[in-house]
Amino acid sequence: MKHSRCVIFGGTGFIGSHLARLLLNKGYCSQIILADIVKPDLQRFGYFLTDFIESGEVSYIPCDVRDILSFDNLPDSGAQLIINLAAVHREPGHLAYEYYETNILGAENVCDWAERVECEKVVFTSSIAPYGPCEDGKDEESIPCPETPYGSSKLAAEKIHIGWQKTDLTTRNLVIVRPGVVFGPGEGGNVTRLVRAVLGRYFFHMGNKGTVKAGIYVKELCYSILWALDNVENSEGGWLLYNATMRPAPSVEEYVNSICKVASVKRYILSVPYFLLYSISFLIEAVARVFGIQQPFSPVRIKKLVRSNNIHAKVLSDLGYKYQFSLESAFIDWKADHPKDWT
Repeated sequence: MKHSRCVIFGGTGFIGSHLARLLLNKGYCSQIILADIVKPDLQRFGYFLTDFIESGEVSYIPCDVRDILSFDNLPDSGAQLIINLAAVHREPGHLAYEYYETNILGAENVCDWAERVECEKVVFTSSIAPYGPCEDGKDEESIPCPETPYGSSKLAAEKIHIGWQKTDLTTRNLVIVRPGVVFGPGEGGNVTRLVRAVLGRYFFHMGNKGTVKAGIYVKELCYSILWALDNVENSEGGWLLYNATMRPAPSVEEYVNSICKVASVKRYILSVPYFLLYSISFLIEAVARVFGIQQPFSPVRIKKLVRSNNIHAKVLSDLGYKYQFSLESAFIDWKADHPKDWT
């Protein structure tokens, strides 16, 4: 369905930039507004965003989802499609209250604005974090058991969006997507760090070769959102919730092997006892903090590496979604699209 205007809250970041490109390329929108507290990052995404900005198809409007008054910057004519990506999400990196302040208050304000401008279609990007870490597989029918402020705040934000949709079941449609670890061109997060650690010869196994890490390529995530927009009107109750993860979810060893294959390198990955590397990471973090050095050996990140997020995309499977990428083809596409991430 063609939408004349789409507003993407939190749209100047990694996912929003890629999603804006696909929405325009596939003709889902004719105009996209990126509503965010920071300007579009043209250093990371200018290679595909600049042309859209110069043509007027993409514009930026400063907006802080925590501040309802900042929504007055947006057009009175509203939007036919709203996508809410705005979130505090990096762990570690924030105090507990910051996750609740942005993710819950932001959800309330976005839904209030959708009500005000009479928008009938909303997409909300949640997370697999509400499930909590799990060795046994979980899917959309599993009961969420969040263990972190981020996971708890995302679950609460889902309920807020559902409340918006249920006040008018006849006209309103809602898509809630729970992505796994999202990776790809310009990500700069966990999988980029993994790529560089493997290629730089400083990645170590810690008894976690079989640890499952549910993830999804950013372009696959965007394709799945377009698929969901095409299917939500026919879904029961007018709303659709799904996990966005690869099938099956890869293990750490599979990520590493695919990285080596795509980069055409051979790496012997040492195995180091988890307790040793975990203990050393506290010392490294303390020294790095004193000297203001950015480094990847955070104790929180080390701990996350040995805990599985074994999340299944049951809804995508049951409804016949056709995946565009495997893990290996995703890495091939990423490397070709943004080779700097692989150096």
